[in-house]
Amino acid sequence: MILSPGTLVAVVDGETLNLFRNSGTHTPELTALPSASVPDRTSGTAGHRSSSANPDNDTQAEDGFAAGVAALLNQMALSGEVDDLVVIAPPRALGELRKHWHKALEAKLVGEIAKDLRHQTPDEIAAVIAKA
Repeated sequence: MILSPGTLVAVVDGETLNLFRNSGTHTPELTALPSASVPDRTSGTAGHRSSSANPDNDTQAEDGFAAGVAALLNQMALSGEVDDLVVIAPPRALGELRKHWHKALEAKLVGEIAKDLRHQTPDEIAAVIAKA
């Protein structure tokens, strides 16, 4: 995947959000951005309750975090802080994020990668993006 310079890359899991800005032209070169404050959400999708499909409070907390990340990214898209966006998250978290995206954010989304890259360096993340 080739990214435009300035593309925002969000690496998300159930507990953390790491933001990077691409400065490369032909290959991704990621620079870490300061930590963003994620709005506090107590649960994910409305009506989500513990069950065999959603067994514990940790899962609900992860869903709530994903909803908070989506709210932050929506706000950034609506305010014009983001022109292009790539989201990298484990498949389950990515699914929860999608439920909360605003149409303005969806229009700026240039790529999704369903992987857990939370513990990877910016160079390792850039390599995964380049291969996508």
